[in-house]
Amino acid sequence: MKYALSISATAVAFALIAAPAAVADDHKYSPPDSANAQNFIAVFKELNGVHPGIRKAHAKGVCAAGTFVPAAAVTERFDTALFGSGEVPVTLRFSMGGGNPEADERQGTRGVGIQFQLPNNQQHNIAGITSALFSGSTPNHFLGLLQWNLKVMRGEATREDIAKYIAANPSMQAAVDWNKDKQPSSEYTNADYYGIHAFWVAGEQQREKFRWQLVPSAGNDYLTQEEQKSLPTTFLAERLVERLEADGEVSFDWHWTIGAEEDPTNDPSVLWPEDRERVNVGKITITAAGGEDCTPINFDPMRVVRGIEPSDDPVLPMRSAAYAISFGQRLSNQ
Repeated sequence: MKYALSISATAVAFALIAAPAAVADDHKYSPPDSANAQNFIAVFKELNGVHPGIRKAHAKGVCAAGTFVPAAAVTERFDTALFGSGEVPVTLRFSMGGGNPEADERQGTRGVGIQFQLPNNQQHNIAGITSALFSGSTPNHFLGLLQWNLKVMRGEATREDIAKYIAANPSMQAAVDWNKDKQPSSEYTNADYYGIHAFWVAGEQQREKFRWQLVPSAGNDYLTQEEQKSLPTTFLAERLVERLEADGEVSFDWHWTIGAEEDPTNDPSVLWPEDRERVNVGKITITAAGGEDCTPINFDPMRVVRGIEPSDDPVLPMRSAAYAISFGQRLSNQ
């Protein structure tokens, strides 16, 4: 995230996971009894080091700018300010997962934050990563995973402990399986990004639940093993600028998957069935990159406009609180 509670820090954990292990008999591998925003801020600082004035997670990134144009059909189906103003400007930030401002871009999860700037000073935020699932059904599961990674870093635990923790908490396994053997994208703009969480949107007759996905118009492209060995550790921002200079713009189609009554809204570790309705709600076009326009933005996905509501996903309010703490510390150069 451009945010303190970094979902994509799971990429760090995945790199440490050994073969599946037997579930432990005791409570050693249970998630923490509680998890608050301060817990996440503290563990990210320990994992990544202290970098004053830098985002606590997704520390390395690049700003971009462009526009969003809603599809004609959605303005009739969904009753939200997000689709009621035609073409609107957007500010984006592409980033690397984790809190290292010098992160190696040849590996790891990519992230994106987007702020839609609507009339009358209305703003709508979304934040996503190149992984479709959260690693656990609650913030407690994820905090426990980070704490085990910290123990490994300190030499107090091993990769087998992380495998046992995941085995003892089955809701975490789906994210491990989904990310297995996934290669990082060759550019920021040729990978799918997933919002992970469910939201509600007002409709003509009733509310509808949805999850979103950004799909690059040019398709996906991933680094080969050879490229991962030969590329420098920093290249994604440069490739974005070069792509825009060559093509003038790059774009994503913004897809919403509409959930059925039985699809959970409170568990980001569970994928909805593939046969659910999928709606292309519009196009996000990027026309510029670089600069600092995204630097002062807190891409809190709980900040939504009329007609959109967060679901009961327990991770969402935790992210919002962590963002706020991280944002305040960043502005005060902590």
